[in-house]
Amino acid sequence: MVIAFVGSVFSPYYAWARARGEARAEDHAALNVALYGPRARWAMTERGAGALARTADRFVLARSALAWDGTALTIAIDEVAAPLPQRLRGRVRLFPAALAGHAEALDGPGRHRWRPIAPVARVEDVECSGPAGAIRVRIYRPDSGGPRPALVYFHGGGWVIGDLETHSGVCRAVAHRSGAVVLAVDYRRAPEAPFPAAVEDCFAAARWALENAGALSIDPGRVAVGGDSAEGNLAASVSLKCRDEGGPAFALQVLVYPVTNVASLDTPSYHEFAEGYFLTKSQMEWFARHYCPNPEDRRHPHASPLLAADLGRLPPALVITAECDVLRDEGESYAGRLEAAGVPVTCHRLPGVIHGFLVMQGALRQAREAIDRIAAAVRGQRPAG
Repeated sequence: MVIAFVGSVFSPYYAWARARGEARAEDHAALNVALYGPRARWAMTERGAGALARTADRFVLARSALAWDGTALTIAIDEVAAPLPQRLRGRVRLFPAALAGHAEALDGPGRHRWRPIAPVARVEDVECSGPAGAIRVRIYRPDSGGPRPALVYFHGGGWVIGDLETHSGVCRAVAHRSGAVVLAVDYRRAPEAPFPAAVEDCFAAARWALENAGALSIDPGRVAVGGDSAEGNLAASVSLKCRDEGGPAFALQVLVYPVTNVASLDTPSYHEFAEGYFLTKSQMEWFARHYCPNPEDRRHPHASPLLAADLGRLPPALVITAECDVLRDEGESYAGRLEAAGVPVTCHRLPGVIHGFLVMQGALRQAREAIDRIAAAVRGQRPAG
């Protein structure tokens, strides 16, 4: 929870190291914990949490802020909070009170451990065929009944970082609260596989889910696509690709603080929150260069859905934005254009939170509110037609 917020100081290091092929396995495990916070209990292994504790001093945090006892990662709130910019702490109000109310106390005030997250009946990894080989898909089932509505989910990470582990908490929570099957897609990432590789993988996985609805015990008429951040961009792009190329019809698109215009980083929210609010303008420039090294590609509708000439005949959309986020304005602009094109849209701006808040369910009321909104939308999908 805490580490997820402080993890913004780690992201440039990891992204740089991964691009150069110099990130070690334990760095990957540690950074995934650090960047994205709450994870499934089974995924919080000694290798992951222990690596974070062992390597903390290589990043910013004092080693004493973290302790791994083999079963839980203990966090010293005051020591972890110390490196945060004062203006960010004052604006977002995360430390220390917001955290103290939602973590399990350990060894007195100011020390906390990760809380268990939403249970599901079954988690399984399968593979589907993709344009460049097999694509791993992780399926979260709330129970053994069916057919159920479903959400095909693309994890966040700027098209470069993140994986099935980083967003396990989100997928579990949505499955648990919605009663829907959630299918998380392990698409190819940049810079090794730049645009349009991720769009093609996500499209293939989403189509596979619909084509195999019976075997997956899901209702083919109530399947949504969704994602957060750059992967909200992928969900929007898959919806466009399906419409334009005669692909399957989805019942809903869930876009959480999505990137919708990678060709231009020049909105009021980009200027207001350019530095000090977790995701920075310079980081987005870095992600864009790796995802679309050819600047001309950045204007393609599947890279920048906001630039599509026609946004009609797309699935209904749930759009969620964060007040203190460089991506806020383009997400809301996309919601406005969808609505103007006749697409049913529900758009929520959650106040006082930063980019990436969705994975901070243990710490933030707004994260739990967003999960509840997503779960309600997925549960209440009306059949695609």
